[in-house]
Amino acid sequence: QVQLVESGGGLVQAGGSLRLSCAASGRTSRSYGIGWFRQAPGKEREFVGGIDWFSGIASYTDSVKGRFTISRDNVGKRVYLQMNSLKPEDTAVYYCASTATTNWVFDYWGQGTQVTVSS
Repeated sequence: QVQLVESGGGLVQAGGSLRLSCAASGRTSRSYGIGWFRQAPGKEREFVGGIDWFSGIASYTDSVKGRFTISRDNVGKRVYLQMNSLKPEDTAVYYCASTATTNWVFDYWGQGTQVTVSS
């Protein structure tokens, strides 16, 4: 199994920044990549972006392009989500998840961390 633990959430004013961290442990050799998701109250879970451990190439949903950056630390087995120019609509619980294959089907999830952006 792969265990994932998110950290770094909190309360920030609109226009501010936060950096989330996702720490992977366990059988990380089974992990091909990490995705970030978010879920706001009353809304469906949304894919924010993802990165694979090998190429380091990240992809993003349109609503966060140019504001969010995903990076990874292969040695420490951590993936980061740097969030800049935050908006109130970015308020959500943020989750990281692991996929074992290139089809980006996620099989292990973290517990989530709350991000609240005040206007």
